[in-house]
Parts: sequence; C-alpha cells; structure tokens
Amino acid sequence: MPQTGAAKPSSLLHKQIPIVTRSVKGKFRNFKTAVMVVAYSIYFLLPWMPWQRNSAADQAVMFDLESRRFFIFDLIVYPQDIFWLAMLLFIAAALLFFTTGLIGRAWCGYFCFQTLWSDLFILIERMIQGERPARLRLMKQPLGAEKILKIGGSHALMILVSLWTAITFAAYFSYAPDFVIALFTGHAVEAAYITVGVLTLTTYFAAGVIREHVCTLACPYARFQGVMYEADTLAVSYDSKRGEGLKGRTLPIIGLKTRDERQEKGHGDCIDCGFCVQVCPTGIDIRDGLQYQCISCGLCIDACNNIMDSVGYPRGLIRYDSEKNLSSDQPKPARLEWKRVKVIGYATALLIAAGILLYNIGTRNDTDVSVQQVRQPLFIMLSDGSYRNRYQVHIVNKTELDARYHLSVRGIPASSLDLGSLKEVRVRAGKSLIMNAKVDLERTIAQQTEKFEFVVTSSNPDTAPVVVPANFNSQR
Repeated sequence: MPQTGAAKPSSLLHKQIPIVTRSVKGKFRNFKTAVMVVAYSIYFLLPWMPWQRNSAADQAVMFDLESRRFFIFDLIVYPQDIFWLAMLLFIAAALLFFTTGLIGRAWCGYFCFQTLWSDLFILIERMIQGERPARLRLMKQPLGAEKILKIGGSHALMILVSLWTAITFAAYFSYAPDFVIALFTGHAVEAAYITVGVLTLTTYFAAGVIREHVCTLACPYARFQGVMYEADTLAVSYDSKRGEGLKGRTLPIIGLKTRDERQEKGHGDCIDCGFCVQVCPTGIDIRDGLQYQCISCGLCIDACNNIMDSVGYPRGLIRYDSEKNLSSDQPKPARLEWKRVKVIGYATALLIAAGILLYNIGTRNDTDVSVQQVRQPLFIMLSDGSYRNRYQVHIVNKTELDARYHLSVRGIPASSLDLGSLKEVRVRAGKSLIMNAKVDLERTIAQQTEKFEFVVTSSNPDTAPVVVPANFNSQR
C-alpha cells in the first residue's frame, strides 16, 4: 500500500500524493485545540459583542470606513493615527522573529490562520468520513452513494464554515446584526457580496483543497526560517542517536521487542511505525531531519510519545530540542536559551516598540489640530503699514460627543487674531472642520515676530488645550 502520509520531494508537475492525517492525543494536540477554540471564539463572537457608543453603532469592534474611524472598545482610531499601524506591524514582526529565535515556527504550528482553518476542516473530514483508514478506503472505492454523501457532505460543511468566516469578516466593517439581515435579504451593497464571495472561495480553497501546499509552496516564511534558526533554537527534532542506534531502526519483532534486546543487537528505539508521518499535516518524515515544510506543531511528538508508552520505552525520542544539545555527547533536558545576542535584540526592539505605542495611545489628545499657512501670497501689507498672514486651522474632534472650540493666540496681542464673526466653532463627534484665520500685526511688532502659537480650547473641561506653533512672515 502506498505511504499516503509521506510527501517526497518532487517536481510541481508530478502527481502529488494526498495527505490523509491520523488523529492523535497528547499535550501538543490539546494545546492546538485550545488555541483553536479561543481564536474562533474571539473571531466569530467579537462582532456581536455590544458596546455602548454615542456617535456610532453599539458594537465593540467595528472598522467604520464610512466615517473613517476604527472602534476598538473605548479606543477610537483615526486616519491621523497611521503611526499606530506602523508600530503594530513592527511589533508583529519583532514578536515573530523573537519567538522563532526561541522555539522555531511556533506561529505556524499553533496560531497561523491557515493552520487554524485547516485543523477545523480536517476535523470535519474526520467527523463525517471517519478515521484515517476509513478515509483511505473511501478514496479508493469507486464513486457511489456513500462516497458522494460523505465526501460531498464534508466539503459542503467546509463551504458553510468558509461562508460564515467571510460574513464574519465583513461584519467587522458594519453593524453586524443589520449587515447580516441586509446580506440575506438582498439589500446589502455590491461590495459586501463581492467581499463575502471572494473570501468564501479563498478560505475553502486554501484550507479545504490545497491545504498543506499553502505552507510548503506559497508561504514565504517557510523559506527564510533557516536564516532565523540558530544552534540553540528549539525545534521539533528526532533524536537520531537514540532512535537509530548502530544498525538503524527496525520493527519490534521477536528478539527485538524489549529495549535491552534492541540495544544489545545495535538497534535504536524507533520501531518504524510511521505514526509520526501519519499525523503530520504537511506529510514530512521528521526522522529525515529539519525540513522547511515542518511547521513545529508538535503532533509527531504526541504520536511518538504514545507509541513509546505502548512499548514501554522512555518518551522524548521526538521532542522540542536544539541542534546544539542533540549533537552533544551527553544531551541535557531541553530548555529555552534566551541569553543570545539575536534573541535579546529582538526582545529589546519588541519592548521599545510596545512602550512607544502604549505611551502614544495613552497621551493622545482628544482634539487633533493642524495649522497650515496660506502661502499665496505669503503675507499682505495693508494700507496702514501693518502685515497680514492667513492660516487654515484644521480641528478634529476625536471624542464621541459634539464639542465647541475656541481659538486664541499666544506670543502676540490677542487682538491681532481675526476670525470674522466666529467666536467659537462646533465640531460634531468624530468629524473635522477647517476654519480660516487672519493675523494682523503692526509693522514694528511684525518685524520682531517670527513665531507665535495658536491655542485651541475645547468646551469639554476634560480635554486639555492644544497648542500649535506657527510662523509669521513679513518684509524684513
């Protein structure tokens, strides 16, 4: 029978052997399941979490493109806060590099979206089609009612999950209850149907059809992981010294069942059962050494430990360990070696970026003000010899309540500011306003003034005044 669990290196034009995984029990499988449950709970339930708001829908997390505001609980993000996005991307990259330097591709094995949805779709296959031997028999049997019902039913359920995944994603950009009703009654906008359709197809195709090929062929992270690995990096590894012995691995036949018998005849602890290959979602044989297809999910560790328990051998033939420890004459228990220049550098960058982001969020003012000087002309000389500069003051109200703002100047006479008939302006919640201001200075004062300040004061006593420096130009 062909080994359907092993993916041998081959050309893209060659026929690929389908990977049919076996279920396994163990601490790594339990951890993956726990991560999947938590991740799905957050993703699918968060758009439906209510959160009282004054200027938008009562939804805890909503990316409102129409008003150009992102609501994340009590935090409101505006386009002016693009710096936060840059810092988040940097933090994500630094965290990825930091964890890879310590424990390899932990992100890929436990937290990647492709892994999470592939795990769920494999679970659907197992529930409907049965365990690995049953699925293999189903693949080989001729087309019939059973095959159509089981395979068709599992793929139909995958498509439904993909559809709800797409609807949930789109619900983050609108008020979820109204959006879902509009979507199924045909009253949603065209972009909503396009988004849902495209995401449904791509989710189903990536996690339900090509599956492991996303990791082995499409994902760039698998290609540059080798650059980030060091000799002290923990990775899923096979202890070849213990497993192979002097004469290699062999089945536990008569005379080679106990560990003492195997060691006496030069054979290692690996009984060549193939379970580590059968549980691997990318179909590799970890006994061939570190490979770029390995996503460090640890399922082969669970499979090997279960087999070791069944034959009475010590656990840990396959384990998280470093290349340095495995190659030593006396291997020690595996541990995280974080005292390395690269890892410390990643951690330092991560902490600094996170600190800057948190400080920036914590000290952000509820009012954003920018002043732009009108430069055509740069200044005007009035008939009395005084000079006039003109400015555009842009005020953004970042709160959820309407507010009134008073504009004044500092560093020059208060009477030099001319706002026409405006004494104060009203800016709606989450909106912005541009007001024109003129500053007239007498000739002697103008020639001595190069800089002054605009002061914007909110009617909300909890909002601190915003001071913006400005230049004054005259003929000197």
